[in-house]
Amino acid sequence: MDVTPFWLAGRPETGTETFAVTHPYDGREVGVVAVPTTEQVEEAVAAAHAVRDEAAALPVHVRADALTHVSRRLEERLEEIARLITAENGKPLMWARVEVKRAVSVFRFAAEEARRWSPTTQRLDTEPGGVGRLVYVDRVPKGPVLGISPFNFPLNLTAHKVAPAIAVGAPIVVKPAPATPLSALVLGEILAETDLPAGMVSVLPVPNDRASDLVDDPRLPVVSFTGSVPVGWSINDRVPRKHVTLELGGNGAAVVLPDADLDWAASRIGLFSNYQAGQSCIAVQRVYVDESVHDEFLPKLVDSVKGLVTGDPWDDETQVGPMVSRDAAERVESWVDEAVAAGAKVVVGGTREDATYAPTVLTDVPDDAKVLHEEIFGPVLVVQKVSGVDEAFAKVNDSTFGLQAGVFTRNVDTAFRAHRELRVGGVIIGDVPSYRADQMPYGGVKDSGVGREGLHSAMTDYTEEKIMVLTGLPL
Repeated sequence: MDVTPFWLAGRPETGTETFAVTHPYDGREVGVVAVPTTEQVEEAVAAAHAVRDEAAALPVHVRADALTHVSRRLEERLEEIARLITAENGKPLMWARVEVKRAVSVFRFAAEEARRWSPTTQRLDTEPGGVGRLVYVDRVPKGPVLGISPFNFPLNLTAHKVAPAIAVGAPIVVKPAPATPLSALVLGEILAETDLPAGMVSVLPVPNDRASDLVDDPRLPVVSFTGSVPVGWSINDRVPRKHVTLELGGNGAAVVLPDADLDWAASRIGLFSNYQAGQSCIAVQRVYVDESVHDEFLPKLVDSVKGLVTGDPWDDETQVGPMVSRDAAERVESWVDEAVAAGAKVVVGGTREDATYAPTVLTDVPDDAKVLHEEIFGPVLVVQKVSGVDEAFAKVNDSTFGLQAGVFTRNVDTAFRAHRELRVGGVIIGDVPSYRADQMPYGGVKDSGVGREGLHSAMTDYTEEKIMVLTGLPL
């Protein structure tokens, strides 16, 4: 099998080592990737540092045209890249195609935001000492970015780091997840087709145990990380003088209230507790159902889960495929078995075959079970009965995580109460917490992270205000 090169300052390179990428569903080899040497990593970082001023001074049309080119090329190569994502990640083709379409939109949104990204002005003659003075307020890049992306959305979450960096004129060094580097490397290939200066983008599939050198490097003053909670906060603690944005784990909760459309709620919760095999930080993991509709709702939810098509991710009809590895599926299995031993009831699912874990619904789960309080990151759903909004919202908040929550209600007062009271980064009314529009601010509170993605929000995170005061103006 041919070796896939990495992208060093906009050009393809190979190192002295390689590693194999395997398909989670059957374990076959789907790619061989070159690993950069220590010297090549140093060259990439040095190139990003050297080009930082040129990148910041790039005319807006150059940045926007490059982003538009990437969006167009992703769309042209959609099926090819979707199949690459399925090969490396194991997610069903239907979801892989959605991921590529989202990345197409992310780069298009970034091009639009780049064109809107303009300085502001403010008169200072509101006080006598400011007569004749005007302040010009611009946002400038903090410097080159280190983007560390995860395995579960290997293309789109890389796009969410790269696109805003290009939009504001910041060089970026990308470290994709070792399990899923192939789609990020294709993105590097497409970026190399643009007129961006050499050094603007590098994609380096370095092993995780070598990532600390990149994190520590003072020439990369911004770190954007998506991944596990322990690793994310350890990065934050490791480099306190850097600007660190973290999109970490979740324990997504959905609340089903008496005025909800129960059929809609059941279908959405059933699907989005299991899409990506539950390997999404906003997958539904906890469901709190008002006691007045619980007995009517639960069978609808079970039917929804039973109706999901599980199996070969290459089948166009498959909705739930394997997890990223057998180890990941075995961990989920152990958590469910532990909950069952403590008294939980498996309503549906609860079985594993190699790396595939069956979509699972649990009830009667003890309050201290891992499946209830930790992020399971698998296709497992816990349903609990609650008495009223007060108890439901209290249970949603009883978590160290705070990414997003869904509230199925048609009551506007309840919607605004949820927005006010739920300690999460986003509240989705009438739908699951798994809803995300790529252009909106997205991120969490508590252990779920700090900072926001979404193009404009990330562009703000990557930049800082810089002012110029003009004096003696005839205002």
